[in-house]
This record gives sequence, C-alpha cells and structure tokens, in this order.
Amino acid sequence: MTTRGPDDLTSHILTLLPLIPAETRRAFAARLLGPLRDHDSHHRTELLATPEAFLDCDGSWTACAARLHLHVNSLRQRVARIERLTGRSLAGLETRLDFLAALRAG
Repeated sequence: MTTRGPDDLTSHILTLLPLIPAETRRAFAARLLGPLRDHDSHHRTELLATPEAFLDCDGSWTACAARLHLHVNSLRQRVARIERLTGRSLAGLETRLDFLAALRAG
C-alpha cells in the first residue's frame, strides 16, 4: 500500500490491518477469539457472534439485544461471560478496537 499524501490516508483503523502480516493477524485473532470459539464448540453457544453484533451496534445494549433476539439482561450475561473468558472488558475503546481487528483479521 503506497500513499502519495495526506489525502490518501483514511482515519478508519481497518485500513491498517493489511499492513500487518497475515500470520500475525491470525495469531492475534486466535488468541483473543479462541476462548470464545472453544466455548461455543463445547457448549453449543453463540458467544462469538456477540462482540461483532455489539460493535456493529456501536455498543448499544438495546440495539444489540434486539439484533441478537435477546433480552438486554441476557446480553449483559453473555458479555460478562465473554469478558471472563477473554480477560478483556468490552467497556473500553482499546478492547473494542482489538475485538474489531480480531474479527476482521481474516
């Protein structure tokens, strides 16, 4: 990726992902999302879909619960489980960006 000047740059963080080697992106995603995948496969849950929906809904509990067809309290319990499994809080911007990058790591 070559930029010719400031007009070629974007403020969207996802445009930076291709600059990170694919193996590194996959390893990061596996480390962050692996516990959710493992939990989903062992317990037949759908935790992995939750962070993506939560981020797509800009962190809105109500919108995310509606999107996932859950009661808001059920969503809160699901997010708490995700936070316990990953050791990361979805309340913080940095963690949200990490989840976004991991989900888009390809």
